[in-house]
Amino acid sequence: MAKKRPQTKGKQPQLTDGQVPVVGAREPCPCGSGRRYKACHGRAAAHAVTELVQRPFEGLPGEGDWVALRELVPAATVELPLKDGLPDGVPSVSLATVLPMAWPALRRDDGSVLLGLQNDTASGDISRDLADTLQRALTAEPGSPVQARRAPADGPRLQDVLDPDGVFQPIVHAGFEFWVPDSENASTEVSASLERANAAAIPTVKLSGVDSAYWCETPEKNHLRWVMPHPEEQLLDALARLHAAGKSSLGEGTRLVGSFRAHGLTVPVWDLPTGMGAEDIEKPAAEFAERLATALDSDAPLTPEERRARGGLTNRQVTLS
Repeated sequence: MAKKRPQTKGKQPQLTDGQVPVVGAREPCPCGSGRRYKACHGRAAAHAVTELVQRPFEGLPGEGDWVALRELVPAATVELPLKDGLPDGVPSVSLATVLPMAWPALRRDDGSVLLGLQNDTASGDISRDLADTLQRALTAEPGSPVQARRAPADGPRLQDVLDPDGVFQPIVHAGFEFWVPDSENASTEVSASLERANAAAIPTVKLSGVDSAYWCETPEKNHLRWVMPHPEEQLLDALARLHAAGKSSLGEGTRLVGSFRAHGLTVPVWDLPTGMGAEDIEKPAAEFAERLATALDSDAPLTPEERRARGGLTNRQVTLS
């Protein structure tokens, strides 16, 4: 058996976490500890990259709408106010559900920035990945897309970059014409790409009377998908109380069918009749919000009927992220 080479100690310069460069996992750590990188500073870096942040949009204005635009809405844009204001040469920054070619971001010819939300991310923290992409887009050459990369583990998050007092007001589009400034005069290739994307988009409308609720139309039936900020266990209890009491529907022909779990929030889903449009569901949704608020305030133990209703809702829950 080969003899182990003795490790040298105390002669190499010590580096702080922020100064340690990324090296091969089996190479000596540059900090001078004598251990391999993967067993020293690489351990923290790997953990930061893979650790899943359950609520990446927590603390941002419109958290529920961030989740909806990430997981549910085909085509939408939102103007993003930056904490330090817009840099010179950047007239605007907007979030977009998706961009052409699934680009993470795009710096347009006029200097404006579009940040794509529905992209795969390299780490477990979508907020950090998006903030890194946004910062690179602000300094990219006009007329060029921004490519994906692994964000630094100690880089800023959206919560550090965006104005915490800003307003988050999504604009839902019927199609993806927002990709190009002048879609009517776009090239044949761009027009064909837009036509394909638009054909695949599910018609979606954001309700105006309640927060983070989106009506959508499918060939079989319509749906309401409502992102709610309440703690999951408390919300499921409240929905079970209403369901057992026959008060969980949104009117004749509607039915609470289950929920999604997405980015730390719960998204109840209702089936709606085909003929029920977004405007038809506004008043029933507002009335349901009042019933839900009352049920959320109750701390009484669930009755047997309510426990059965809760079990049914839990069994029909799907995790999206």
